[in-house]
Amino acid sequence: MRVQIASEPGRPDRDNEDFAAAAPGLFVVVDGAGAPAGVASGCEHSVAWYAHNLGGMLLAAATDVGVGLDEALATGIERVNVLHAGTCDLGHPGSPSATVAMARVNGERLEHLVLSDAVVVLDLADREPMVITDDRLAQVIARLDESAELSAVGSREHTERLRSRVERLGSYRNQPGGFWVASTKPEAAEEAFAGSTPLGELNAVALLSDGASRLADRFDLMSWPELLAVLRKAGPTELIARTREVEASDPDGMRWPRGKASDDATAVWWSAGD
Repeated sequence: MRVQIASEPGRPDRDNEDFAAAAPGLFVVVDGAGAPAGVASGCEHSVAWYAHNLGGMLLAAATDVGVGLDEALATGIERVNVLHAGTCDLGHPGSPSATVAMARVNGERLEHLVLSDAVVVLDLADREPMVITDDRLAQVIARLDESAELSAVGSREHTERLRSRVERLGSYRNQPGGFWVASTKPEAAEEAFAGSTPLGELNAVALLSDGASRLADRFDLMSWPELLAVLRKAGPTELIARTREVEASDPDGMRWPRGKASDDATAVWWSAGD
């Protein structure tokens, strides 16, 4: 069994708000949800601080295979709450948050969990890949009825539109009928998408932050089997390098509209047969 991990910030002058780690039979990706400048959070800590601390807590909690992945996630959220409850307003709607992808070998099965728009891709032996993600955030954004007019990434119009979107999304976050992320509510773990697959049916599994999945699910330049082929032949570093090449070809985001020209990108690849 072989694990490969790559993680790279969207810009070299900014902190990487993603986290990735592995222990024997356990894999974790946490993607911190950054906010535009000027959006209040009620917290003195950065998104990177939140994502990295949550990731460490998840790795510790999920090591015990007798604990469900959803329980491990709830425990991780609770433990991070304790770290900053005395200094920060945990009831603030803008508190730091993150998306989560986890996978764990438990006996003869591989368990998985996804909360929000991180991605788990199961490379199945005799079938098309199974892609697990949570698109409730995208559904809420579609309901906001925003203007379809495009603006260049980094322009004042683009920045103001992002700020307005984030502020409007606050009333939908971790609410029934809205979308769910890891933040300050442990009960969000109950809303995660979870399941398991017999190890005998698996070739490999990939865990991706949305910055590493965009060649397939945002740019539509690869099918999921093609993305898995890149991981299988060249590993996560090559997948991120190809993503950066495409992002650089559209720096203003006019061909592929997006919040950031380049996002933090993280990929974990576990090959069951090696």
